[in-house]
Formats: sequence, C-alpha cells, structure tokens
Amino acid sequence: MTDDEILLGIGLTVVLAVGSQILAIRLRVPALIVLLPVGFAAGALTDVIHPDRLVGPEFSALVSLSVAVILYDAGLGLDFRHLTGPVRSVVARLLLLGVVLTWAATAGLGPALFGVPLAVAVMLGVILVVSGPTVVGPLLDYVRPTDKVRRILIWEGSLIDPVGGILAALVFHSIVASNFEVGKGFHFGALFLSIAVGLAGGAVGAALLWLTLRTLRLGETLGTLAQLATVIAVSAGCDIVLDDTGLIAAIVTGLAVANLPGFDMPARRPFFETLVQLIIGLLFISISATVTPASVTPVLLPALGLIAVLVLLVRPLVAYASTHRMGLTGGERAFIGWMAPRGIVAASTASAFSATLVDKGLDGASKILPVTFLVIVGTVLLYALAAAPVAARLGVIRSARTRPLLVGGDPWVIDLGRSLKSAGLEVLMWAGLEQQRERIREAGIELATGELLAAATVPKARLEGVTAVFLLTDDDDFNALASVMAQDSVEGPVYRVGPPHDSHGVVAPFTGGDILFGRALVRHTLAARYEQGARFVVESAGDAPPSGHSTLFVVRADGRLDPVTEAHAVTPRAGDTVVLLGPAPPGP
Repeated sequence: MTDDEILLGIGLTVVLAVGSQILAIRLRVPALIVLLPVGFAAGALTDVIHPDRLVGPEFSALVSLSVAVILYDAGLGLDFRHLTGPVRSVVARLLLLGVVLTWAATAGLGPALFGVPLAVAVMLGVILVVSGPTVVGPLLDYVRPTDKVRRILIWEGSLIDPVGGILAALVFHSIVASNFEVGKGFHFGALFLSIAVGLAGGAVGAALLWLTLRTLRLGETLGTLAQLATVIAVSAGCDIVLDDTGLIAAIVTGLAVANLPGFDMPARRPFFETLVQLIIGLLFISISATVTPASVTPVLLPALGLIAVLVLLVRPLVAYASTHRMGLTGGERAFIGWMAPRGIVAASTASAFSATLVDKGLDGASKILPVTFLVIVGTVLLYALAAAPVAARLGVIRSARTRPLLVGGDPWVIDLGRSLKSAGLEVLMWAGLEQQRERIREAGIELATGELLAAATVPKARLEGVTAVFLLTDDDDFNALASVMAQDSVEGPVYRVGPPHDSHGVVAPFTGGDILFGRALVRHTLAARYEQGARFVVESAGDAPPSGHSTLFVVRADGRLDPVTEAHAVTPRAGDTVVLLGPAPPGP
C-alpha cells in the first residue's frame, strides 16, 4: 500500500469506529449492532481498511494486547464483595457448564451443518464459548435487570473471556501438533501451566501498579499511563512465555487493583475509559472488514441453525442447571438463560487462529471466521431486540421507583429522609458520625454501610440498588467533591445542597453539578429554617403550594423522585405527591 492509502485506511477506520458508537448511542442500541455491519460493509466496498494490508501479520499480536486492555478494564469493575454465596456458585456453574455444553454442541453439529472436519468444528466450538463484558454490559445497562442478575451475568461475561482464550490457544496448538487430528495433542498439563503463567503475570502487574499508584502516588494522568503501560507489558511478557496467557494476567491485574485494599486509584479515568472505547470500535471495524460477502453466503443458513441451537437449547439448559436450587426466582433463572451474546474475544480468536489454520492447509478452516461473525451478529441482534421485552415479561426489570441515598446526618436531613419515606419511597441514608447513625436508626430509616459510599469512589464500581444520590452534609467541599466522584457509580443523578452564596470553600463555589432547591434554599438557610421550627410537609399535589411553603420534591405517581434544582423547576401533576418545607412558626 502507498503512504496515502495507509493514511486513508487509518483515518477511515477511526472515523467508522467512533461514528458507529455515536450512532449507536443515538439509537439506544449496543454499539456492536452498528460496528459489525459497518465494518463488514466497509470491507466489502474498499480494501484500504483491511488490517492485513494496513498492519500485516502483526495484527493478531495487536489484537491480543488490545483485548488485554479491555479485560483489565473489565476486571476493575468486579468487586469480590458481591461474589458471595449463591452468586459465586451460579457463576462457577455457568462457566463450567457453559464451556462444556457450548463446546460439545458446536463441535457435534459443525461437521453436519458446515461440512467441515471435526478439527475445525472443535476449534469453532471453543471459540464460541466466550461472551464478554463489552457486549453484556451495554445490554444490561439498556435492560436494567435486578442487581443479582446483573452481577451474575457481568461476572460470567468477564471471567469466561480469558478462560475461552486460553482454551482456544490450547486447542489450536493441539490441532497443529497432531496434524489436524482431534485429541492427540491436548495436554491438561499445558492448561494448568497456562493458568500458572497468567496468575504469575497478574501478580507482577499488581506489584508494579502498587509501586506506581500506592508508593509513588502518581496523579490521574501519570497513573492512567502507568496502568496502560503495566497491562501491555505484563500481557506481552506472558504471551511471549506462553500464547494467550496475557489475557489471564490482564484480568487478574484488574481484579487485584479493584479488590486489594490500599490502591490509590484515580477516581475518574476519562482518558483510560475513552481509550478502551476506541479500542473496542477499532477492533470490531477491523475484524469485521476481513469477512467477505463471498465467505458469508455459503454458511449463512447453517449459521442461523447453529444460532438457534445455542440460543434456544444450549443456553437455557446451561442456565437451568446452573441456577437450580440457588435461591433465584423463575424469572431471574429464565432471563439468565436468555443472555449469552458473543463479543470481541470470539472475534479476535477467530481472526487470529483461522488465518493460521488456513495457511497450514486445514480444510474448512476458512469457514471459522465468517461463522463466528454471523454468530456474533445474530446473538447480539437477537438479545438486543428481545432482552428488554423478555425481561419485562419475566418481571426482572428494576422498578421505576427512585431509591434515593441521602448522605448527611443533621436533624433536618434525617427528618427529610423520614418525609420521603412517608411519601412511599425506599430511602437509604449514610452518615459518618456514630451518633448521627444512631439517630437514623431511631428514625426507622435503612442505614447504608460505609462500604456502600466508599464504592462511589472506586473506578467502575456501582452503588447497587441506588438510583439517586443527595449530598446533604454540612461540609460543602465534601458535597462538591463527592458529586463529581460519584457520577459514574450511580445509575441515576447525583445532587448536592448548595453552599452559602458568600462561601470561600476550596471546591464548592467552583464545582458544577445539580444544586438542590435553588439559590434561595442553600444549606445554611435550610438548617436555620429547620432550627427555627420549619418542618417538612408531605401532601397530595394541588394547584399551588400553601403560602410560605417551598416545594422541594415531587414524587410522581409511578414513584420517580423529581427534585427542584437550581436549573430545573418541577410541575406537579394529578396523582403526584409533593414534599414541602413549611414556614417557621411566628415567634412569641
């Protein structure tokens, strides 16, 4: 390729990767639904974005390191405190049974459906056992299932990727070593050696990040660069020692950083998160561009049959056996059986291994990539279109009712929590001082654990069950900083009470975010009015609040909490409930 063609190819790939994700957000669909057909169409219309021409044979190595970065990022969001009891057992069963049954079904059907030898069918089967957080996460964000179901599926999707990658590498090498005869070249010792190398790499990665993030205390920018360099170096080193062990090292490093106490992780990592999104887009555009229409057409109908078996038979069977007597409802079990899309690891392993098998002369190996491509597209499209209505039918979608977390322990804050509870909301509160926590208990309000609020500052963590946060402490700088740090941890808005107008705080006067109750009711004004005898009033919505009353919240008929803010006035409707702050009684 000429320099101009290379520049055009790189520019077009980046534009398509970013543009597809923007379009997906606008359409409210998972990005893969747009990325895969766009890459496929671009590859059919032009050859300038074909990775083999742009990058050459080193493309598979770049894919491996890129997937390692993605898995490290996924590991940062996995909290072992949520992997307890039945959830841990269900995830372990899903991993074991999912690998065995999916692999067996695909290997058994492959020769009949696609006319390929058993070696190709076995290779295809091990490639299709994976799922992945890059596709499961966006689907769950769109569907909003219960927290227990979400935890199970996210853990399964994140852990199955490195397991599937290792198994694919072992099967690939055994097929090549045995001259395309299945079973002769596979050694369980190699499997355990791969796991050991990956765990050792993860330990090295965790130690390096402890040095850079804990000992040297690098800031946000250098800390992000240190994470990126560590993950790439450790993953590359492990892959040099033993193929595809870098994937295990990457996710183990992420798990260590997320779960070991003492890591000084930047609370917000916009560059790293942006990089991961860009990598995902580039990989899917590049890999799907290698799939040609001529290779897809002959396997289209058989691939649809394979998709039907995987979706309608294998996955429900795996979910039924894995969730048996695990304390899940029938709806939760059924939804777990309706969520197993394939993602980036399936595409990357198919791209890397199929090309080598074709070069080595294995008959039918050229069908591995187009079949994998069709299974990815088919499963993602099917689950994306059907997951929300299926979840609604099964009753596993979280209620639309707001579950607010009130942070603060002053008397007026506790009374506000009591008023919101009387309006029909399930209120959660947190306070730092033990005497404030005791008053919250005496008020009959559920008290959040310290770990719940701490999770708000952990990258990729989520405040599970909380759909809105109200920061109402008497420390305006704390409220301002927490409102910034908790934005990405809450599936909903974060509000803070306003600081005094003449505040000289370090942060509060200069930080954005939604300010509660408008300019007239800042924190010290609310506290002063409450001390003077003003009380909160909960009543059905009328035409206008009584004289001297200020509207603070509107609880909609469906349970959604709509607060008055500096930038947003709310209008009550019939059937709503309003929470008002009454006037202070006249003095003697």
